[in-house]
Parts: sequence; C-alpha cells; structure tokens
Amino acid sequence: MEVSVVLWALLRLLIIVLLAGFVFYCFYIKSMHMKYDHIPGAPRDSFFLGHLPTILRAFKKENHYYDLFVRWGEEYGPIVRFNVFHKVVLLVLSPEGVKEYLMSPEYPKDPMIYSGLYEMCGVRFLGNGLTATLDYNHWHKQRKIMDPAFKKSYLVGLIETFNDQAEELMKELEKKADGESKVDVMSLLRRLTLDIIAKVGFGLELKTLHDDKTPFPHAVNMITIGLANLRVPFFEYMPWNRKVVKEIQESVRLLRRTGKECIEQRKKSIQNEDYVPLDILTQILKNAAQEGDCDDENMLDNFVNFFFAGHETSANQLSFTIMELARHPEILAKLQAEVDDIIGVKGNISYKDLANLKYLSQVLKESLRLYPPAVATLRWTGKEKIINGIKIPADTTLIFCTYVMGRMERYFRDPLIFDPERFRKDQPRPHYSYFPFSLGPRSCIGQTFAQMEAKVVMAKFVQRFEFQLVPPQSFKILDAGTLRPLDGVVCRLKQRPMYSCKKEMKY
Repeated sequence: MEVSVVLWALLRLLIIVLLAGFVFYCFYIKSMHMKYDHIPGAPRDSFFLGHLPTILRAFKKENHYYDLFVRWGEEYGPIVRFNVFHKVVLLVLSPEGVKEYLMSPEYPKDPMIYSGLYEMCGVRFLGNGLTATLDYNHWHKQRKIMDPAFKKSYLVGLIETFNDQAEELMKELEKKADGESKVDVMSLLRRLTLDIIAKVGFGLELKTLHDDKTPFPHAVNMITIGLANLRVPFFEYMPWNRKVVKEIQESVRLLRRTGKECIEQRKKSIQNEDYVPLDILTQILKNAAQEGDCDDENMLDNFVNFFFAGHETSANQLSFTIMELARHPEILAKLQAEVDDIIGVKGNISYKDLANLKYLSQVLKESLRLYPPAVATLRWTGKEKIINGIKIPADTTLIFCTYVMGRMERYFRDPLIFDPERFRKDQPRPHYSYFPFSLGPRSCIGQTFAQMEAKVVMAKFVQRFEFQLVPPQSFKILDAGTLRPLDGVVCRLKQRPMYSCKKEMKY
C-alpha cells in the first residue's frame, strides 16, 4: 500500500515536471518569436516545427533546399528569418551584411555547426584546423604559418606537377575517346584531384586515377559519406548504421595515420638535410619551424582538411563546368578557340598561358556562380547590429549563401542562364554578392591552388576532346556536404582533329 502511494506520488511529480518543462519550452519558443518576428520571413508551418516541414519537402524534391532560399530571398530579402523548433536562423542576402560580417574578424564562425566538425563519429576529424577552429587567435597563428605555401608565387613553381597529373587523366580519356563509350568523367575527375592534392600538397604518389580500389581513396569516399550525414541527428548511434559508422571511423583514422607518417618522415628528411620535394608540406613545415610552432595534432587536422576539401570541391567545380559546356556548344567553341590560340597543341601549360586564358577564367567563375561546391558559410553575432534597416539581435546564427545570391535577379541579370560574359572585366557587378571561396580573413586558403588546378585540367580537356553528355542528364544538384551534379557527368568523347593530327608536336 505504502509502496503504491509512493509510486503514485512520484508519477504525479514526474507529470508535473514534464508539464512544467513543456510550458517553459512553449514560452521559450514564443519568446524567440517575439525576439525575431520583426524580421521578414515566410509563414511558419507550425508553432513547434517552424519552417522545418517546408525545408524537408524542398530537400526531398530537389536534393537540397537552396532553391527554396532563393525564392524566400526574392520575396522576403535581403534579411530572411526562418525557424526550426526553437532555433532561429537568419539568411543574410545583403551585400552590406556580407561585407559587415565576413570581412571582419569580429564575428566568429557559428559554434553550433563548426564545433561539430571537431570529430566525426567519435574520432577526431578536422579538430582545431583552419576550417573548424572557433578561436580567431588560434586560427590566425595557423594561417600565418600556412599562407606562404598557398601564395601564387610559390604555387607557380609547382605548375609542372599540375601538368603531369592532368596529363595522366588525358591519357586515360584518350583510351576511351571512340565516340561511343560512356565515360564517367566526374568519377575520373574525383580520382584525379585526389592524386593532385596528394602529389602537389604532400609528395604522395596515390595513382588513384589508375586504381581507385586501394584503401586511401575508399577512406576519402567514406569520409564524404560521413560528412553528408553529420546533419542527421544521432546518425552514429542508430544500430542499423553501425557498419557504416565503423567504416567512417576507420577511414578517418587511416587519413590521420597516413598524415602522421608523412609529416614525421618529411621532418626527419629536413632535419637530416636529405632531399625533400618542393611541395606544400615542405613549405608549411619550414614556416612552422621558423615560427616555433610544430603542433603535430594541428598539422594532422589540416592534413585531413586539405585532402578532403582539396579534391572534393575541385572535382565538383570541374564536373559542373563540363556539364554546362556540353549543353552550350557556342560557349565551348569560343573557349576552344581561345585554347587553340594560346596553347595550340602544346602538352605543357605554363603559368603565363594560364594568365592569358581570360575566357576560361570567365567560364570557371560563371560555373562557381551557378554551382558553388562550398555553398555557404555561417557566422555568430556577438552583439546587436542594424543591417539594411533591420535589427539583427545579438547571439544569432547567420547564413551567407553564395549559391542564393548568385541566383538572385537583383544581383545578376537572367541569373539562371550560364553566361561567362558577365565576368568580363568591363561588366559591372555588385560587390559582396559573389563569394565561392568565402570572403575576408577566413576565406579559403586554397583558392589560388584550386583555380590553377581547374585551369590546367580544363585547358587540356577542351584542347584534346569534343564531348557530349549521355542522356538522360537531369542537370539537378545533389547536396552531399558539397554540391555536385546529381547524375554525375557521363560523356561520349572524341579526340579533336587538330590535336589528334598534331599531338606529336605538343612537346
């Protein structure tokens, strides 16, 4: 009897606590509404879920939700509010806002998102490296060490390696260029860019282009899967994910183990005054020694960062570019005419050649406008601010989305048309509305590397081949952590007559 009374009392207490918690949560959501509802936004789907059902429907339909953000931006911008449960996020689509928050070191990356990159499935992933660290002083110290290795003046000396690696792809493609075979170009580009970052960055010979079944490329692919699932709540704890989670964990460990061996071996070679390749790792280690900062864990964080970001985004940019060129033969013809004029049938492309390929630069920039692989960056407001006459409260998550601004009519005329001419130097463009490598002090350290790589690969590709997409090609986009073509890029290739007749003269 006494036991049942006690249990009943405990049950009533539990119910009271749950009800009190529910009421408190309701008041908290209401307070968030009151705090932010002066900012324009679409009507919420519900009090508790906010805009989440609309966002999930958009993702299910389009494999991403950024086109929804474009519509919201056109209707409610330049600052758009959306709610997910009790969380309020502001989409900043204002050049004034982009300039204020991205160009200043005053606003840190959003801790809710970037702290989640410290580890992946319980294993240290990006740690305190350049991308994930929230401490500006720590970031600045690392960036100072690494910047010289990514300067144009240093990368120019590595142009021969870019050429050599790209030439391996051309040889593979020549074998398949019979006009009939279906060639999975995007897959080959992903393998190529992994080989390039390995060789140019760390002196490693992966040869993934010739064999992608080895452990390292598989590990990189598993990390891509892991990154895409970081947004799934409790992904690593779901029993049915146990096998894939274990593979992801082992993949991260393999990358860090490889990085550790690579760094230790290079340090030893430098110390013994043995031959060392003039790659990015050598330059970073020398700079670190000069600064008296040789934190091996940070080095490993950035090793993983460079390997993943250094191949994934480049491969996706190249894939989107080829996809658009294939459906715009007039743009391809103009680009091939420029390449023929400047490069001819040469096999090796010099940095001077790259500088003269103006139209190719325009094509690549236009590809990044429509299809930026790194689609957005987030910041956290430490204090209240007025942007475009709208009060932005302190302690707010802000999203800056180059994909959305690049597809808005107010910033780019006919934004859905692929038009490289809009990037001619004599064409006016609004400032702070195009930032595929982010902007300001925390912009991408590898942007010069990425664009040099893209220009070498694309110049060789259009120099050598005519190509057509194999139908069906939906031209849809998949958000898998970075943006990529949903259907891949599958082509039929033929060698161009000019090159096939004269390729013996290329050297």
